[in-house]
Amino acid sequence: MTKIMLLGSGELGKEFVISAQRLGLHVVAVDRYLDAPAMQVADEFEVIDMLSGEELERVVAKHNPSIIVPEIEAIRTEKLREFESRGIQVTPSAKAAHLTMNRDAIRDAAASKLKLKTARFAYAESKEELQAASREIGFPNVVKPVMSSSGKGQSVVKRFDDVGRAWDYAVEGMRGDKCKVIVEEFIKFDFEITLLTIKQKRGPTLFVAPIGHRQERGDYQESWLPAKMSPALLLKAQKMAKKVTDYLGGAGIFGVEFFVAGKEVYFSELSPRPHDTGMVTLISQNLSEFDLHLRAILGLPIPEISYAGASASAVILADRESDSFTFKGVEQALKVKASDLRLFGKPSTRKYRRMGVALARGKNVEEARKKARTVASKVRIEYS
Repeated sequence: MTKIMLLGSGELGKEFVISAQRLGLHVVAVDRYLDAPAMQVADEFEVIDMLSGEELERVVAKHNPSIIVPEIEAIRTEKLREFESRGIQVTPSAKAAHLTMNRDAIRDAAASKLKLKTARFAYAESKEELQAASREIGFPNVVKPVMSSSGKGQSVVKRFDDVGRAWDYAVEGMRGDKCKVIVEEFIKFDFEITLLTIKQKRGPTLFVAPIGHRQERGDYQESWLPAKMSPALLLKAQKMAKKVTDYLGGAGIFGVEFFVAGKEVYFSELSPRPHDTGMVTLISQNLSEFDLHLRAILGLPIPEISYAGASASAVILADRESDSFTFKGVEQALKVKASDLRLFGKPSTRKYRRMGVALARGKNVEEARKKARTVASKVRIEYS
């Protein structure tokens, strides 16, 4: 039986484990805290500091997985290269994991080596460097830690007096041990998309229909499929996505993000795994992004991706910190036709933490989005 080790066990990892279990695989879920969502459905689990090379070595030696699947950014990626050199499959590849765990590495590759169109950007490793870089880039701009997740530490800086606050917020939201930020030109985009790009072991690169999304605080709040986009612009995005994923190599799904402004498409970011905005695929199609990731990793066929029509997702957020809470309104939420619900099973809440997602289909994207928001609004988190 193929054994998979999942590094990072959040809600995306949980859905991936469910897909893997359906095909009879053995999964070891690893995370830094106990009772993470994917641990609840995996065969085995481990709680470790994934930034520790020694801890990673220990659990890999203990479980001897055939495949390692990173699900978060904060991992000692140098160890992944070691594991790959020993014959363990790292997905999509150790190179992809290393470069994309660090926004500076993937941005440098995209802009300098691959010549993809991006916003102007610079880096800073201190508040003073950020002030100088912000003057160079201009205002407004966007400041992000080079390593973070779910928008943590990201802010839009509208004037010079806000730079210091942006630095402090970025440091607070950083993951890993790299105290460095990227400051980007603010692109006045018409819309932004996630293009789920599937690199197969055998077969051509495939694309899921473009996913539109709305963010707040740098974190996704709702997504929808398909995003309205001209064939010419979609082709531009697909060519850029293929170019960067070919460079990263390996097999699996990549969440490639783009800004679209007029007739221009800008590469923004890339995740070498299922993307949070792609949770809409749990209701939009025959094979979710998690099924697609698994099939690509295993080298299994993907004969077609068929769509059920306009679909949307909307998040369910906590508003405070607590380890004692319940969900109310689930029965009312489930009464909405052509909809579904996922509650992630996270053991604690904090302000803005994503605790679940509502899913819906409609006659058109607008109806699907409205329905998903309605379902999400019916679910309340009550604290005790």
